[in-house]
Amino acid sequence: MQQNRQWPESHSEETDILPRVDARQVQPDPNATEQIQHIAYEGPTQQFSAMGQGGDLGGGAPPHGAPGGEGQQAAGHQRWRKPGIIAAAVFGFLVLLYGLDLLITSGDIPRGVTVAGVDVGGMSDSEAEDVLREEIEPRLTQPVAYSAGEVSGELNPKESGLTLDWDATLEQAGDQPLNPFTRIASFFTTTELGVVTQTEPNQFDNAMKALRKNIDQKPIEGDVVFEGAQPKAVEPKQGQQLQLDQARETILTHWASGERLSLPVTATPVTVPMEQVEKAMREVAQPAMSGPVIVHGEGADGVLEPEEIAGGLSFEAKNGSLVPKIDQKKIVEGVKAELASTEKEGKDATIVFQGGKPTVEPSEDGNKIKWDETLRPLLDVLKKTEGRELTATYEKKPAKITTEEAENLGIKEVIGEWTTGGFAPDSGVNIRVVAEEVNGAIVQPGETFSLNEYTGPRTKAEGYVEAGIIKDGAPGKAVGGGISQFATTLYNAYYFAGMKDAGHQEHSYYISRYPKGREATVFQNPDGSSVIDLKFTNDSEHGVAIQTIWTPSDITVRLWGTKRYEVKSETGDETNHVQPSEQEGPKENCQPSNGTPGFTITDTRILKDIETGQEVRREERTVKYNPQPKIVCKKKD
Repeated sequence: MQQNRQWPESHSEETDILPRVDARQVQPDPNATEQIQHIAYEGPTQQFSAMGQGGDLGGGAPPHGAPGGEGQQAAGHQRWRKPGIIAAAVFGFLVLLYGLDLLITSGDIPRGVTVAGVDVGGMSDSEAEDVLREEIEPRLTQPVAYSAGEVSGELNPKESGLTLDWDATLEQAGDQPLNPFTRIASFFTTTELGVVTQTEPNQFDNAMKALRKNIDQKPIEGDVVFEGAQPKAVEPKQGQQLQLDQARETILTHWASGERLSLPVTATPVTVPMEQVEKAMREVAQPAMSGPVIVHGEGADGVLEPEEIAGGLSFEAKNGSLVPKIDQKKIVEGVKAELASTEKEGKDATIVFQGGKPTVEPSEDGNKIKWDETLRPLLDVLKKTEGRELTATYEKKPAKITTEEAENLGIKEVIGEWTTGGFAPDSGVNIRVVAEEVNGAIVQPGETFSLNEYTGPRTKAEGYVEAGIIKDGAPGKAVGGGISQFATTLYNAYYFAGMKDAGHQEHSYYISRYPKGREATVFQNPDGSSVIDLKFTNDSEHGVAIQTIWTPSDITVRLWGTKRYEVKSETGDETNHVQPSEQEGPKENCQPSNGTPGFTITDTRILKDIETGQEVRREERTVKYNPQPKIVCKKKD
């Protein structure tokens, strides 16, 4: 390193040890208070200082050209040369050190590098791989412990589809840096590098779902619950939710570290603070349990005991507070039995048949408690410790069909009637049950009667039994069998009463005990849903009542009302005969039969006005019957 230095012309750096001073050239400064006492020599740097007495620089600058002025300029240069030389020496040393370090560590992993907690800094790639495999491989099959907020657990690497990519893990360590500052910093810092992980996507996704299910916790809102008649405060507790993306990154990078992983979670705050819980306890729950509540009815009282109140009282978190709620159904259960005698069920007027004639059985209005209105003040009552009483509010419920309405329906005479017989005993049981259900039914003007809807499900619970049916052209048995005979009888009764047919279906093949073209079948699914129904509409201005008369040998259906028509049926000739085919019967309970031919027939209903005798209309219906197959039963081996 070179420094530029300026010397007086008379000075020779090579020959002079001390500067030469010509006394003749030194002119004393007339303003100086002291004379220069000496000239100090400062060694090889050739710095000089002219010091006055007391160590102060002589006052005043020397005259132009005087040797003293040049000495001061040289002294300034000499003052800066020493630090510069030292700095140059230090810099050169560092350069030398950097070069030696670069030469020695060339190709090694940078100092301070750790992989999954294992120090591999300064090692060669092969050394690092050996060390890493020795330290990390045993961890790869061990459960990975984790903590996430308040939850701790373990993750199975194999079941989670985690494997370590050795090549990529080693490559990420890199080589020694060329940046001198980075190299110097590596003596004092540590850089942790996680492992590079390969995953089986489905396994890892399933593992993360299971992890989230285990870690996520819904907040527990502050609440008040009851143990018997004792209110208990539920302290609010915030929930937590796993930060899925950050947790995935943490697991993939550090699962092989052998340390417990800290998985990030987000707190899910509660909305009801503890002070609101305490307020609900103080203002509602505790006074609510202070004693019973009396419900005054018409002629009797009901008592709501604290345990019954507790069963119907709860609290809901809403807008940062607890709002009390009443479960009306549970509260009613507490007093309903005691107040039952104050209520009365309504009853419609019905038609009963006494002495072969219809009479009206009077209707009765209902008197029922309106629980909505009765219990509306309950919350206010529960907040009190005295005057805990309610008064029941009642509502009169008129009958749908009053006595007067029934008497004005015009049900005074038989307008249609039919009888069928020849049923088996088991079928007779079902016919009797359905007849008892339908007997007395009233069909209002304009109303449509549905047999399936009126009876509902026809199951064993309603008293029906297994009886004969026709299934897929072959005899069989099912609960409710035989009802088709009742349907056929009812159909013919409303046929001759002049009622409007609203839908019916004939059997697929002809049954000899029924009129040709004037019969019907019905069918329900096991759950009671309708498949084939029988319906008629009362299109008259008067009501119609259905009377049924059952005996062990036959069933009669009569329709009562006000007669409008004389009804006649004209049945045409059979056409398009089809001979039966032979069919193998079922393996169990096979019953052979000769079968019957199929044919087509048309029935015409003629309606004439009862007063004028004039024909009102004709209604034709053509029915095609399939042949009933000949059933052949095979002999058992």
